[in-house]
Amino acid sequence: MLDIEQRIADELGVAKEHVEAVIKLIDEGNTIPFIARYRKEATGGMGDEKLRDLDARLSYLRGLEERKQEVLRAIEEQGKLTEELRGEIEAADMLRRVEDLYKPYRKKRATRASKARAAGLEPLANLIMLQADAPQGALGAAARYVNGDAGYATPEAALKGAEDIVAETIADDAENTEALRSYTAQTGAVSVEAVDAGEKTVYEPYYDFSEAAARIPNHRVLAINRGEAEGKLSVRVRTDADAAIGLLGRRYPRRRGAFADAFDAALADGYKRLMAPSLEREVRSALTERAQTDAIAVFAKNTEALLSARPVRGARVIALDPGFRTGCKVAVLDEFGKLLDYATVYPTPPRSDVAGTKRKLAELIGRYRINTIAIGNGTASRETEQVVSDFIAESGADVRYTIVNEAGASVYSASELASEEYPDLDVTTRGAMSLGRRLQDPLAELVKIPPQSIGVGQYQHDLNQVELGRALGDVVERVVNRVGVDLNTASASLLSYVSGITPRIAKNIVAYREEHGAFTDRRQLKKVPMLGPKAYLNCAGFLRITGGANPLDATSVHPESYPVATAVLERAGVDAAALAAGGVADIARRVGNAGELATELGCGVPTLRDIISELEKPGRDPRDDAPEVVFSRSVTSLADLEVGMKLTGTVRNVVDFGAFVDIGVHQDGLVHISKLAKRFVKHPSDVVSVGDTVDVWICGIDRDRGKISLTMVEGK
Repeated sequence: MLDIEQRIADELGVAKEHVEAVIKLIDEGNTIPFIARYRKEATGGMGDEKLRDLDARLSYLRGLEERKQEVLRAIEEQGKLTEELRGEIEAADMLRRVEDLYKPYRKKRATRASKARAAGLEPLANLIMLQADAPQGALGAAARYVNGDAGYATPEAALKGAEDIVAETIADDAENTEALRSYTAQTGAVSVEAVDAGEKTVYEPYYDFSEAAARIPNHRVLAINRGEAEGKLSVRVRTDADAAIGLLGRRYPRRRGAFADAFDAALADGYKRLMAPSLEREVRSALTERAQTDAIAVFAKNTEALLSARPVRGARVIALDPGFRTGCKVAVLDEFGKLLDYATVYPTPPRSDVAGTKRKLAELIGRYRINTIAIGNGTASRETEQVVSDFIAESGADVRYTIVNEAGASVYSASELASEEYPDLDVTTRGAMSLGRRLQDPLAELVKIPPQSIGVGQYQHDLNQVELGRALGDVVERVVNRVGVDLNTASASLLSYVSGITPRIAKNIVAYREEHGAFTDRRQLKKVPMLGPKAYLNCAGFLRITGGANPLDATSVHPESYPVATAVLERAGVDAAALAAGGVADIARRVGNAGELATELGCGVPTLRDIISELEKPGRDPRDDAPEVVFSRSVTSLADLEVGMKLTGTVRNVVDFGAFVDIGVHQDGLVHISKLAKRFVKHPSDVVSVGDTVDVWICGIDRDRGKISLTMVEGK
């Protein structure tokens, strides 16, 4: 049987003992964030992503072993399980191989071959397979197997029936399948034609298109799939059938005897009728899986960058959700995201009440001490931005403004969650609030929106939604637990992504907080309904309490390590109260050799180093290393742009073929992968991430189509 632990260790390049330890921790109900952060001694310091890869492989390999046992039982029940076959199945390291080996024994619907077997033609089929001698010729040998009652009334019919058996035998052979699968994948070409060549669609580049399956880019696969799904494209995987049949034929000894023609006919039939269609489907499926896996990985990376964006702390915000006919919705928020006021202004056509809009802005800024304006980047954004820019210039107000990506805001505003949070507000006001809050704290606000709706991927609606949801859920969980969560201010949405906390427990935490007041000690979590010992172990270190009874509760130090942290503080000669004042900057020097201290305190060196690092800068937010938000841009119209102009923009999306950059003109510009750097770039995500602030130069403008081409390499 497969040594799962050793297999995973070899694949991930880690020690088997660490794999065994991780598997034990997972089986005990510990979460990946908890294991990554608080069990480094056991894991050898494996990070979150590697641990998730391990968990995924563990699930796959365990499923593989279960399937092997099911297949072995099924074949054994038929009395056909040989020791050789058992060995092949047990040695299989892929589910596909197991299914290939099981194929001849799987119950099938009635086929031409099964009908022929029932008519007693299998001995004749064996003669064909063996290329046996037949002095009387193939038809003479077939005459002995004529069975009129079963539909084989002539030697020709009997021979044809036997060929059907041979064709199915060849097609069911696992080694044949693997050889032709590899051949098809390596030599096949994706061939695309238009369903209606006269129809104008976005898929015209694929109306007469062919590309080697082994080389076709992932984004092209997804585009072709979408065109096929919409009924605009017809897609095939084409191979050289004669060469494939020749390859198949070389796997069998050939004798130019009486059965040679029958064997050749069965071989060709087995490939064309039984193997080629399924192999074509497999290649298409493999290409789609490859493309989707890549798209999901890019989407996940973009989402992680977006969620990790730097919060704009201390911003008292006027959030504007632009619109034409229905006006521009206004939400006024204090620095903690609390709604202070809301209104509607009409700076754009058809009303074009620019003067009234400016008066309202002045009033709200003065009344609520506003220092920041956030403008959604959707419909009427450019026109609204022009009014805001003019207002700031004319009034001299000490206010800055920026454009906020509004993808997903409407999804949140109309959601059940938004209705629960703000039942008395209409959806448009909720949407404006969401824009302002995602500027103040992107993570806390964006977790309320399904990750698929954030708009930082490609073809997200065409992807496997289960896999996409899992990958994005992992990303959100990773970021939330890396940052940490304020136990007394976090929403149920945010809490539900904390290690060990389910959505039900998250709601119970909020309910407990509302009933009993703010948490003052992490141990109070044990009183929350449904939050048992295992959940407490997994979540406690990721939940922060500022100003509580124990200063360590405001850090990422886990309660199980409080004795160690206290001993470290004593060794450093400082009181725990120093943590509330910003930490102990020179604590590493004060405590001396970490290895010796770890031995003295009875803890692992990685854990001790994490504790020392946290005591040095308690509750440090890793998002503070992210690029700052870009405020106040002067370019507001496509008409303002000129080729060669240098601009500063924000990366909004990263896809296989480049990056889209917001340069302040409503329409994002595209930096093609070839123009991201002077060197060769394998994938755009190697150079830029969502949220990055970048310098770009305009290298092309299509004003009619509203498209802007950018470069990050001056002069290119």
